[in-house]
Amino acid sequence: MRRADRPETGARIGRRDFLAMAGLGSTAVLLSGCGIGSGGGGAPKGALRAAFGQPVTDLDPYNAATAVDEASLIVKRLVFDTLVRRQGDRLVPGLASGWKRTDDTTWVFTLRGGARFHDGTPVTAADVVACLKRTKSVASAQTPLWASVTGAEARDDRTVVFHTDGPLGSLPVNLTLLFVVPAARVADPEQKRRPIGSGPFRVTGFTPSTSVELARFDGYWGGRADLPGISMPYIAETSSAITALRNGDVDLLWPIPPDQLPEVTGVGGVTVESVPSWTYFLNWFNCSRPPFNDPNVRRAMCQAVDLPQIVQSLFGRGGQQMRAPIPSTVAGYAAQEPWKHDPAAAKRLLADAGLGRGFTTSMMWFDATGPLARELAESMISSWAEIGVTVRPQSIEKAQWLERLNSLDWDMNLQTNTVTTGDAAFTVGRLYTSKAHRMGYKNPALDQILARAAAAPYGPDRDALYGEACKVIWSDAVGLFPVTLVTGYGRSGRLTGFTPAPNNQPDLAAVGRR
Repeated sequence: MRRADRPETGARIGRRDFLAMAGLGSTAVLLSGCGIGSGGGGAPKGALRAAFGQPVTDLDPYNAATAVDEASLIVKRLVFDTLVRRQGDRLVPGLASGWKRTDDTTWVFTLRGGARFHDGTPVTAADVVACLKRTKSVASAQTPLWASVTGAEARDDRTVVFHTDGPLGSLPVNLTLLFVVPAARVADPEQKRRPIGSGPFRVTGFTPSTSVELARFDGYWGGRADLPGISMPYIAETSSAITALRNGDVDLLWPIPPDQLPEVTGVGGVTVESVPSWTYFLNWFNCSRPPFNDPNVRRAMCQAVDLPQIVQSLFGRGGQQMRAPIPSTVAGYAAQEPWKHDPAAAKRLLADAGLGRGFTTSMMWFDATGPLARELAESMISSWAEIGVTVRPQSIEKAQWLERLNSLDWDMNLQTNTVTTGDAAFTVGRLYTSKAHRMGYKNPALDQILARAAAAPYGPDRDALYGEACKVIWSDAVGLFPVTLVTGYGRSGRLTGFTPAPNNQPDLAAVGRR
């Protein structure tokens, strides 16, 4: 993997660099090291071999750095359970068999009987209460989702009552992210490596940023999964991952960059599917740091980039230019007028801001954030150079990127983001409040709109409020939102029960094999 602005490391050589220098087959070595195809490792023989394009760095369901991390969520949904699940466009029961809103500030959830954790203990309402307390106590990217929840109580072993400080129509969809573990383990350090949940699979092996090994949990309340286990290696080089898919070394690979889909299309034994996703690229400006604390500087940066040309040339049918800070398929979307490519106008805005000679800044990202991330970064950097803005590229490791992102230690941040719940509350409502302080942007007027949206019941009035919020975020140029991705999945033709997911988190527990 290429790196830009990477600190010198002396004579240390990475594993894949060594394999390349030695002329060894990195794919075969990597996969056998994960226990894939070797009969060893933590996953049992016959396990599904699924390769996602980002590494899993931590499994603790309450880790602040990975609270909404896409790769971690894929595994967490297999190992842990939630009260409510998302199934297509619907919310369906999970650990809760049903729920109701008894008044504006009270929700009552009834737990299903017979659900047990991997250690054999029953799932109770007390566990749910402890998990809510834990997730509220850890400041993370999820924190805004729970800010209006004042607490929960276990009325009995199977009844949980949630209390809010006002109407909160999004509580059920937010609960698709509250992973339930035994109350005694909510702060257990072992949860980072060998967590205990109540999901259809249990963890048998985990090497951060390398592989996750899972075995079927036969005591799962929803019935045994068809496959005995799941092995998820991280293969950094897309070309190696595609070779592994073509050779049958992995059963499932996603997302496949649009320019590389032809390499697996038509290959015998491989089925290719694409789905419009809830995943999109964003480039945030750190609005708390000069010169990006000036909205006109941010607007100049947006006008300098020829997005239609960049999106078409890089992504083709694999992406769609964005017209809002969320994808068009997400509830609460409202289309905005795209930024017109106008370098001359951009230069005038910079001159008005006292930056007529341009300025120097930086952009950070990690290559595995999404397909063609580096190419997208380079294209935008080239556009900014034409208006006198020099951007230092900073391609860094994911763990370092997460640390810097959460501490606001950056000028511009390029990443993909996924609207995991398919609802604007997850991104617009969670990321752009003054209290969230995710990109240094504070706007009391926007806070009021988002507070009204959070309190509103599902329906057109609520969607209209999130539409207003989209307009504010777009016009204030809090970020540049280039492209919504079409996710390409490549899988073995022998797999059954697989459904592509717009949030990049397919239900692997439903997969079988012919």
